Amino acid sequence: MVNSLFLTSDTSFWDGIKNFWSNNIVPIAARILIALLVFIVGSFIIRKITKNIAKGKIFPKMNKTLRTFLKHVIGGCLYVILALAIISILGFDVSAFSAIVASAGLAVGLALQGGLTNIAGGIMLVIFKPFEVGDYIEGGNVSGTVVDIGLFYTTVTTPDNKKVVVPNGTISNTDVTNYSAHDTRRIDFDFSISFKADIDTAKKVLFACAKADERILDDPKPAVMIASHKENAIVIKLRVWVKSDDYWDVNFQMLEQVKRSFDEFGVEIPYPQLDVHIEK
Repeated sequence: MVNSLFLTSDTSFWDGIKNFWSNNIVPIAARILIALLVFIVGSFIIRKITKNIAKGKIFPKMNKTLRTFLKHVIGGCLYVILALAIISILGFDVSAFSAIVASAGLAVGLALQGGLTNIAGGIMLVIFKPFEVGDYIEGGNVSGTVVDIGLFYTTVTTPDNKKVVVPNGTISNTDVTNYSAHDTRRIDFDFSISFKADIDTAKKVLFACAKADERILDDPKPAVMIASHKENAIVIKLRVWVKSDDYWDVNFQMLEQVKRSFDEFGVEIPYPQLDVHIEK
């Protein structure tokens, strides 16, 4: 009789453990496993989609700047959807979660006014296109090549290979010079010659230097003119047009070539001097 009582008690205890395990632990573990699987697969798909957007496989006719911006926007939205799906799988009430997010939205929005300003600035940059990815710009206390226009920041690489991150709100509300907006650019050179130097010879030398460089365009034609009279020199201005990509190479090489040509043809380059008269 006693043995039967203990047997019955043991059976009830293990049945309770079994029921608790099957009714609580197993479903929770299954939900966590499914949520983890959804997170892994969903993250892989999102990365694949954003990568294809950036490479132009999804929007092939869209310019690179807009594709980069959409990559960030669509990626962010997809991650939000993924998070809501995981919350639902784990058994939480998504509607209640949405209500909490909505009620906290105002406070978060006030706390993140700068971030919202940057998002608005990014949208303005994409719509009005003052510059695009790949352009060389100067603005927001930085100059360099634009490599990315994101939701919050614009990334610029400087000529000495520094990475500079500028808030979209800042760069969209400041003067920006886009050096890559046009295919051609004009270079203005100012060369000083002595008052004793022959002006016609100096002009011929400058025209010859411009004509010898094949990167200098014939249309518009190079122009040479007297710019001003300084205390110790006559300033001659040389204006040439080049492809935007050739700007700096032509600029530096022309300075060297003109100096060599002036020396060859005896065109004197002045230096500051002072005449002292002594009276007895």
